[in-house]
Amino acid sequence: MAFLTSFLWLRWPLLLLAVCVLAGLAAWGACALWFQLPAPPWARGAAIAAWSLLALAALAALAGVAGAGWRWCLAAFLLCAVALLAWWHGIRPSHERIWADDVARMLEPQVQGDQVTLANVRNFRWRSETDYDVHWETRRYDLAHLVSADLLLSYWMGPAIAHTLVSFGFDDGRRLVFSLEIRKERGESFSAIGGFFRRFETVIVAADESDIIRTRTNARGEDVYLYRLRLAPEQLRKVFLGYLERAAQLRQEPRFYNTLTSNCTTMVFELARRLSPSLPLDYRLLLSGYFAQYAYDHGGLAPGRSFDELKAAGRITQRALAAAHAADYSKAIRQGVPGVAESELR
Repeated sequence: MAFLTSFLWLRWPLLLLAVCVLAGLAAWGACALWFQLPAPPWARGAAIAAWSLLALAALAALAGVAGAGWRWCLAAFLLCAVALLAWWHGIRPSHERIWADDVARMLEPQVQGDQVTLANVRNFRWRSETDYDVHWETRRYDLAHLVSADLLLSYWMGPAIAHTLVSFGFDDGRRLVFSLEIRKERGESFSAIGGFFRRFETVIVAADESDIIRTRTNARGEDVYLYRLRLAPEQLRKVFLGYLERAAQLRQEPRFYNTLTSNCTTMVFELARRLSPSLPLDYRLLLSGYFAQYAYDHGGLAPGRSFDELKAAGRITQRALAAAHAADYSKAIRQGVPGVAESELR
């Protein structure tokens, strides 16, 4: 009798769990079909409608709302789910697509000791998001002359979401920005939800500051903040080479972007953990707009100021707009930023 009572008590939680799993699978399948089914929108919509109706029937059968004759719907749904998962498993990233101009080329790094040669460094001149001059360069750097790194956050969707970039400075005044981005196809636009469903490949972009910062402030109207990172020379080198290592890996083997696990902020976190393996996971890795506060809390930003002071002084949007096409663009946007040496601004 006690066993029967325990079974009855367990039956409802297990049933609820099964219903939740089935509903979650139904929602996932609908999104997977929308973002990955190679068909026009009307056909994807029809496929999602059929999948959803079958899921509803399966849920009704599982919950006992429908009669026993509806149990075939549950079996049919599970068979379709297995087929959908097998199809999903077969989706592979690719380098062979018609890419948007700004991600058409992949960075090609070569490292020999301190000497680094980078092919396909982007240096576009942006007038608007759709009006620009295409220009790719090959650049050479000496890591012995690497002296600084800055964290940049570009806000495009409220205070909680920002794109994360890192800009490296050399003692001759040159700067290079690394950014992990989606590799958009021509005519494609970013979707945070699509980023969960293998919609985009990943690319590491290396670009001139007057390209990659200016396009965000001037062409897209984003709000950009710059913070000086507190890194020793050997740490600067490790982070710089870490970006090159990831770029080489992506060039050899394409990978999908993932909104949660493989994005611009998790890339910076991954490199930071090479320097400090004890860095904890934190909600600010997902809510990237607060990532600078995370870096500050763990001693990663210029010392001697409160975070509010660093944030206020680091807002470079207006300076970037005013600098427009100035030759001293990088110096102009850093005026008043804590941690930036006076010698960098002369």
